[in-house]
Amino acid sequence: MSDLGSVDAKATFRRVKRHFSPALSVAGKFSGQGAVEASSDGCRVTLSDGRSVLDFGSYAVALLGHRNPAVLDAVRAQLDLMPASTRTVQSAVAPLAAEKLTEYFSGALNRVYFGCGGADAVEVSLKLARMATGRTTVVAVEGAFHGKTLGALSLTHNERFRAGLEPLLHGVVHIDPDDPRALARVIAEQDVAALVFEPVQAENGVRLLDEDVLASWCRDAQEHGAFVISDEIQVGLRRCGAKSVALEAGLPVDAVLLGKPLGGGVVPVSAAVGNDRLFAPLLADPMLHTATFSGHPLGTGVIPTALATIEEHAADGERIAAAMAAGLAEIRDEHGDVVVETRGRGLLWGIDFTTAEVSGNVLAGLAQSGLVVSPCISRPTTVRLLPPIVATDEDVKEALSLLGGAIAQAAASS
Repeated sequence: MSDLGSVDAKATFRRVKRHFSPALSVAGKFSGQGAVEASSDGCRVTLSDGRSVLDFGSYAVALLGHRNPAVLDAVRAQLDLMPASTRTVQSAVAPLAAEKLTEYFSGALNRVYFGCGGADAVEVSLKLARMATGRTTVVAVEGAFHGKTLGALSLTHNERFRAGLEPLLHGVVHIDPDDPRALARVIAEQDVAALVFEPVQAENGVRLLDEDVLASWCRDAQEHGAFVISDEIQVGLRRCGAKSVALEAGLPVDAVLLGKPLGGGVVPVSAAVGNDRLFAPLLADPMLHTATFSGHPLGTGVIPTALATIEEHAADGERIAAAMAAGLAEIRDEHGDVVVETRGRGLLWGIDFTTAEVSGNVLAGLAQSGLVVSPCISRPTTVRLLPPIVATDEDVKEALSLLGGAIAQAAASS
């Protein structure tokens, strides 16, 4: 499929319509302006019509860009050795990846469960919290997105995704993200198993939760014997500057959930990294939660390289973050008639527009000019930018220029 001539965009969209969804076919045509992905390298994706587009989207997966050389070398090495496991004889790959993960967090958390997608990490943490405490109430935050499998969806605060599926997991309570006493009031009435939060709500328009509020919740959870679980599937691993946003803030978490860039942007892998108390049920009986591809060698074999490569570029991430903050501030000041706010941290930024129509027109302009970004389904007035940590100064300048042009065009037509 690397030969552009072999990628038939029209046939692809017919297949999407026939086998997936007509709506996905329409959305795909819009995003690629009638073309489909053909190949990728670094921060750029080549489309079937020959255009090269700059990727500042990919829903946080491409932190290391596309086809990162170090990651590809790790994948090839594992392919040459053993890409799959017998699931009977012990593999050496996943335990090494687990060790590297716990070392990455300086030993603050020492137990690991590997999954394939982010929702896998959410599901196992929910099960462990309920089993370890014998309680059923789980507290999440208004505006949260934790995935769409049944347990994770119970924590997700979006009626569009929940419609037609109620009742979901019994005992889930959503609290006001601005109220430091919200958890205490729930605890006063119910036995809470866990508090689950995203320190930055990426899907909810890149909303940064107040650290003082989080600290208050964590203290209340600890005093009650409830677990504290930080979902950093989209925002951890230097996406927001820190290895872990919660741990850097000094929050006493029992688990950090990871995914998206954990596989280096090449293989799907996720992880719940926690402590002995949370993992006590699995320590007593490891068969309580298993999956065929949990800890599969191809996915976990990439993790040590992905972590090391991310750290090699940590200083680059700080440079890019500063450039993004300055550039977006200029765009906000120049286009205050349609830009309500720009907010973000590190390599995750949201631009809030006056209406969903304006944000839609901006997305259309970016699709035409060649900048890939990520819309916020839960907050349609916001457009999300997720620059790779390997982006060059020229990449950032190009992205900001294309964004400014698309906003100016949208403002003129609104």
